[in-house]
Amino acid sequence: MITLNPNGVYLLDGKTIASEGPLGKDEARENTITYQILRKHDVNGSKGKNLNIRFDAMVSHDITYVGIIQTARASGLEKFPLPYAMTNCHNSLCAVGGTINEDDHVFGLSAAKKYGGIYVPANQAVIHQYAREALTACGNMILGSDSHTRYGSLGNMGVGEGGGELVKQLLENTWDINAPEVVLVWLEGKPRRGIGPHDVAISLVKAVFESGFVKNKVLEFAGPGVDNLPIDFRNGIDVMTTETTCLSSIWITDEEVKKYFEMHNRPEAYKKLEPGKVTYYDAMITIDLSKQESMIALPYHPSNAVSIHELQENPEKVLKAIEEDTRKRFGEKVHPDLMSKIRGGKVYADQGIIAGCSGGTYDNLSEAATILKGKSIGNDYFTMSAYPQSTPVYLATTRNHIAEELLEAGVVIKPAFCGPCFGAGDVPSNNGLSIRHTTRNFPNREGSKPGQGQISMVALMDARSIAATAANGGCITAATDIEYEDTHKPYQFDGRIYEKRIYNGFGKAMPEEPLRYGPNIKDWPVMPAMQENMLLELAAVIHDPVTTTDELIPSGETSSYRSNPLKLSEFALSRRVPEYVGRSKRIQEDDRSRRAGQLTEDLKKALAVAGTSAESTSFGSCVFANKPGDGSAREQAASCQKVLGGDANICYEYATKRYRSNCINWGIVPFTIGKETPFEYEVGDYVFVPGIREAILGGKEEIEARVITRDGRSTPIRLYFQNLTADERQILADGCLMNYYKNRK
Repeated sequence: MITLNPNGVYLLDGKTIASEGPLGKDEARENTITYQILRKHDVNGSKGKNLNIRFDAMVSHDITYVGIIQTARASGLEKFPLPYAMTNCHNSLCAVGGTINEDDHVFGLSAAKKYGGIYVPANQAVIHQYAREALTACGNMILGSDSHTRYGSLGNMGVGEGGGELVKQLLENTWDINAPEVVLVWLEGKPRRGIGPHDVAISLVKAVFESGFVKNKVLEFAGPGVDNLPIDFRNGIDVMTTETTCLSSIWITDEEVKKYFEMHNRPEAYKKLEPGKVTYYDAMITIDLSKQESMIALPYHPSNAVSIHELQENPEKVLKAIEEDTRKRFGEKVHPDLMSKIRGGKVYADQGIIAGCSGGTYDNLSEAATILKGKSIGNDYFTMSAYPQSTPVYLATTRNHIAEELLEAGVVIKPAFCGPCFGAGDVPSNNGLSIRHTTRNFPNREGSKPGQGQISMVALMDARSIAATAANGGCITAATDIEYEDTHKPYQFDGRIYEKRIYNGFGKAMPEEPLRYGPNIKDWPVMPAMQENMLLELAAVIHDPVTTTDELIPSGETSSYRSNPLKLSEFALSRRVPEYVGRSKRIQEDDRSRRAGQLTEDLKKALAVAGTSAESTSFGSCVFANKPGDGSAREQAASCQKVLGGDANICYEYATKRYRSNCINWGIVPFTIGKETPFEYEVGDYVFVPGIREAILGGKEEIEARVITRDGRSTPIRLYFQNLTADERQILADGCLMNYYKNRK
């Protein structure tokens, strides 16, 4: 169904794939839709290898926009220079944490008024649906502080980054990247009845994630199969490209896209996008939609996927492997029991959820309602909830009897909210198995707390198969196995709710408007500049294949403290290395003592072995992980380390560019080591990096350092810090992005 071709290919006249073409590769790559858009947004206006991008619009939600505005304000922000929409779809449960979530919302509205922004109140829309409906335009680029910022199916390149990159845009600076490779995703055929966008997306992630086939590259979708996909189907595939670790995505545009913009009263946003007559791609993925199976992505990653038929043919083998993986991850604190989900040789789920930017589309809800019409989810343990992704979508489901049919079947319908995507809504019971049409099923994304003996698990499935499962008493069922025909009316957008509730202040900044602060909204603490030398103490050593941002800073109830850097930092690595916070605080306190002229005995010994002085050498904590940063774009995964005194990370590679960028913007040096270098050191060992400031500012990309073990042994280690721009080097030397801007006022 999916084939990967690692070799470059030419696309001729948009129809023919060839191994050779009449133009050189570099010249023909410029004819991709990707480069047509990137070059338009490059302020340099050249065709070089380095791109300095300015975006057309930006989006954030309510666990990121407070920190972004606070950082930008401290760096000299006067007004928003581009449309900036702040949605309230993550901290919408205002019963959690007292007043603090609604305090953030009030702050957001006051910031929109003061600086000229767009404010979308709670439960009006999830972030990416609002962007699709109101901000996208063919040929444009949108930057979002959420990793699933993907609007390529509407002809608009979307990029998810940490808050620091949004701050740069607010201060009219640029997003700086190396010119990326482009991968052609060639769609053929037509999906069968019962196949939905999540089935295709899960298969795509399975095919490319582990090998890194598309890491930091742009996916460009084309081919005859595009014509066979409605817009909601395309959006559902596109938003999940984040899980492939690609940089961004873009699709050819056609009459379906044109109709979309006309329906949303923005016909001027449409433009036909297509590759040039001779176009070169660095690799190719072919997807035959007609052969797609109903899929299930098992815990704990969207790439851990099999077809539903495969699962039901051999459930014991599949579920035992998940139990073993769970015990390996969390040890004896949890007692997974997935074998109890097998009844009569089939696997049963406890919960079904359709939600968020990937799941809560009109088409998904329409087909789910069709499958469940006249049926019941039952009055046993199985439960089901559906979250339309915006009020216009919700309104259309009520007008066209979709909500009625879901409610009659026993489905609970809830307002637009991203909670089930990150563990802040519909948390399953202990040992519960939830099937969800949401974006991720990483460990703890469902809200359980393994450190407290709780464990529940999420598997990703398409809304159609979730509905088929619900109609079958919770027995996991492929939607391709049932007969149905969706006769609901097509979606019609009604934007009157938005006109009545959304504050659109772009271009109408009111500088005299005060920012409204709640008691939980705190300024960033002072962060010192880099010193001549660096001494690091290892506060966490993680040898897992991948460490996600959800492990670096858990989601769920911690979201309430996103506006309070000190409070939030208490949760850093809490579900993976619970001792990390205490260790980091002790290291930070030892550094404060160093700055006051008092050294602990351990620090004295380490400095003596290093042969350096306390006055010229900073002291901070460090995390080693094999491959950190997969998942969310939220900058707090890095800022919490910095708030706790983190000065550097060491790894073999960073899972995503966005996490690495977050580290840089918070003054954390993103060291790597050679893949042939064994990292056999332990928590409490030191890493001494002499001359690091000079090396960073001098343009070097590697440095000789030493590991000093607790027993005083000294071992050489080579650290790399490659592919840093001149600005990024200065940010690291200054200590963080805020310091960088303060020093240039």
